[in-house]
Amino acid sequence: MTPYIVGVVVPLVVTLILRNSKGEKKRGLPVDVGGEPGNAIRNRRFTYTVQTAWEGISTLAELFEQSCKKYHDKCFLGTRKLISRDVEVTEDGRSFEKLHLGEYEWLTYGKTFEAVCNFASGLAQLGHNKEERVAIFADTREEWFLALQSCFRRNVTVVTIYSSLGEEALCHSLNETEVTTVICGQKELKKLVEISGQLDTVKRVICMDDEIPSAASSTWSITLFADVERLGRENPVDADLPLPADVAVIMYTSGSTGLPKGVMMTHGNILATISAVMTIVPDLKSNDVYLAYLPLAHILELAAENVMAAVGSAIGYGSPLTLTDTSNKIKKGTKGDATALSPTLMTAVPAILDRVRDGVLKKVNSTGGLSKRLFDLAYSRRLSAVNGSWLGAWGLERILWNFLVFKKVRAILGGHIRFLLSGGAPLSGDTQRFINICLGVSIGQGYGLTETCAGGTFSEFDDTSVGRVGAPLPCSFIKLIDWPEGGYLISDTPLPRGEIVIGGPNVTLGYFKNEEKTRESYKVDERGTRWFYTGDIGQFHPDGCLEIIDRKKDIVKLQHGEYVSLGKVEAVLSVSPYVDNIMLHADPFHSYCVALVVASQSTVEDWALKRGIAFTDFADLCEKEETIKEVQTSLVKEAKKARLEKFEIPAKIKLLSTPWTPESGLVTAALKLKRDVIRKAFSEDLARYLSVLL
Repeated sequence: MTPYIVGVVVPLVVTLILRNSKGEKKRGLPVDVGGEPGNAIRNRRFTYTVQTAWEGISTLAELFEQSCKKYHDKCFLGTRKLISRDVEVTEDGRSFEKLHLGEYEWLTYGKTFEAVCNFASGLAQLGHNKEERVAIFADTREEWFLALQSCFRRNVTVVTIYSSLGEEALCHSLNETEVTTVICGQKELKKLVEISGQLDTVKRVICMDDEIPSAASSTWSITLFADVERLGRENPVDADLPLPADVAVIMYTSGSTGLPKGVMMTHGNILATISAVMTIVPDLKSNDVYLAYLPLAHILELAAENVMAAVGSAIGYGSPLTLTDTSNKIKKGTKGDATALSPTLMTAVPAILDRVRDGVLKKVNSTGGLSKRLFDLAYSRRLSAVNGSWLGAWGLERILWNFLVFKKVRAILGGHIRFLLSGGAPLSGDTQRFINICLGVSIGQGYGLTETCAGGTFSEFDDTSVGRVGAPLPCSFIKLIDWPEGGYLISDTPLPRGEIVIGGPNVTLGYFKNEEKTRESYKVDERGTRWFYTGDIGQFHPDGCLEIIDRKKDIVKLQHGEYVSLGKVEAVLSVSPYVDNIMLHADPFHSYCVALVVASQSTVEDWALKRGIAFTDFADLCEKEETIKEVQTSLVKEAKKARLEKFEIPAKIKLLSTPWTPESGLVTAALKLKRDVIRKAFSEDLARYLSVLL
């Protein structure tokens, strides 16, 4: 029987609550599954794995067409018009680009479908055959989504590539997939020109912007996006729709270790995740407004935007650098994306939420006086309510504090956010509570991977616990298996622990042209269920919710046999207000750790000014002994608060003044550390810091 969910599940507050003998709500239940022995859990409401939420819909192309017909006259895709582009020069001679952006201008669902059909026809008229692959290499924007859906209507596989990818990884991705057409922005076209001699199969480039750079290569035919759409409008071609098993996307990971791998996702894979999310996010409606700014080359954003399209919501495009009124690229006195859009829904990675929290606290602390005392009182009262009981979290006092204190904080993200989805990395408990209280919204923490189309687990809106990632999505079974070498067993007490394995229709086909790695990470059991071995370590709570506690690759055995979990320690230490980013380093030849710490410029400079410490620039300040001592003291304080062992606390730190960005190549587009790259970049410092303590 093909699983099918009729419509959108009603809000969870009116569903029947299953409780155990202690009154604890059961969110996940044990399930008998095939494959390697382990502790397996399913979603409490589904005995099977969900494949589609719409009768007769089995591909993303069918789902998109259905939505465009159903919501024909509703606003769908919104983009802000550029009013002016200015350059501001600071006192120290640095220049920054500042943008003045107008209000959102909208395409309806009907007009969007027309544009997609026209572009799909234009692509065929340019000579692109459906057997050939298209790469989309650009920042998140309206044209990205249009190009994606256009390719789906011609059953063309899309290769997604992060706009921040370095030259070597870019060449590898394009050549390995034998891409013949690249759709990109003007900025990305310049990158392509620089490596044109290294690209083997590219024949044509479609530029999303209004102009083609003068230095563009003559190696390819280069066409404007608008011209391809016009060509298709004048020469329409019938759709060639895909089947569920056809590969929709080859998504290149951002490559935290080595060259990126291309994950092959079918239409059925992605549709399963989208269908499952529909059952978890409360009361998704066509009047919701979604702010899109994360990379569409990341499965989290691609899945989220397809969910929004499925329910008839509006999608307004922005960017991390124009998100709020105080974002780096927003001209002073003009609106950021959130203010202009007033979204009701957003996705975010923890690093972005951490920045929202740090920005608010910095403003509160700098204001001081009665305002700070009132904020601290309100936060303390709300924290007690949230930690005390779910009902207390939503009582009359909450309304009072929201009106008196937190209304201004809410305005940072437009003032109308009702639900936030966080994924891509673990979210700290402190930040989760801060967002719950100050923005007055639930955060749905999700856990999944590119290899599982972002599907894995998802926390329900009424789960106020921190540090967990929820119960299995209805498209997945989650299983823990023993990892004896690391000391994690499903027989552990009080909670079963082990490597997380995900099974279900959302588990992808494997890695493109990499059978060895595919065989290593994917298995199909005797019942036909496909499983992905994540390498993450988790534990199940009694209510069926998962907590991520470690990662196999992040565990280092020290000289005297102690195990250090690099990711766990970094998560603890990153709470320090002095830390913008941190990487712990350890090896088996030493009995202690050291750390590279990217300092938070505003916090460190504020501290220095209060102490009367003279410095020429931020780099100079980070070299000063008293600065390093202050930051290290803060790290030790956080470590003791979290009850870290002495050997887990970095014995020495290197303070860095330059942020780690995707453009620097030191972090991925999802802001995860590229450990190997960072180790190589700072190898001399790390070797010196380890040896000096011998």
